[in-house]
Amino acid sequence: MKIALMDSGIGLLAAAAAVRRLRPDADLVLSSDPDGMPWGPRTPEYVTAHALDVARAAAAHRPDALIVACNTASVHALPALRAALEPTLPVIGTVPAIKPSVAAGGPIAIWATPATTGSPYQRDLIGEFARSVDVTEIPCPGLADAVQYADESAIDLAIAAAAARTPRDVRAVVLGCTHYELVAERIRAAVRQPGLPPVALHGSAGAVAAQALRRIGAEPAPSAEPSASLAVLLSGRPAELPEAALAYAEGQLLGAVSTAR
Repeated sequence: MKIALMDSGIGLLAAAAAVRRLRPDADLVLSSDPDGMPWGPRTPEYVTAHALDVARAAAAHRPDALIVACNTASVHALPALRAALEPTLPVIGTVPAIKPSVAAGGPIAIWATPATTGSPYQRDLIGEFARSVDVTEIPCPGLADAVQYADESAIDLAIAAAAARTPRDVRAVVLGCTHYELVAERIRAAVRQPGLPPVALHGSAGAVAAQALRRIGAEPAPSAEPSASLAVLLSGRPAELPEAALAYAEGQLLGAVSTAR
């Protein structure tokens, strides 16, 4: 079994680690676009063109499924990706976890890139799944870039700025960018209010990993023998995991896997 994941950068690590936990025997292909990132502030046309290039580089490795582990690409490019690659290659998009975030009631906040915040796509999801609760959309400029380069001070500043815009009574935060899942506990600490229970965080990595397995008719097998390989593509070029990826637990988990060219 081979699962490919694509993103502008290392945000795909969270979903890749989730696949690894469900199926440690699955080969992985990680395809990102350091030459063209960040995608968040770009036009839909730019995102679509670059997403297609990154997806085709991954598809050349003949995976069984492709996870679009990027909210921005899912917002702007998912129809084009599916038109280009399906039905030969199942394409699984990343949807902000708005629906499960309202299960315990509100209010909730959605942290996302400026491109995703306020987009018709996100507003449609809010209208469909979160009509019964108060929702605050929080743009997080700079946070994805800071995570991409493991810039600790920039991460702290971006999280603090977003936390300051997050209402104090929020009970759940939706992580609407895959990069944010790599610093989830730092976000949780930043939005916690004294005397109140911890804020629930809702990412998408586990859900998209499980959906990828369902699309190819595979069952989770977390106890399978870890015998998989890892192929890394940076703007189409074979490479090693970026050094910044190893700053995160998810990258360290994947870094223990042998690299295939």
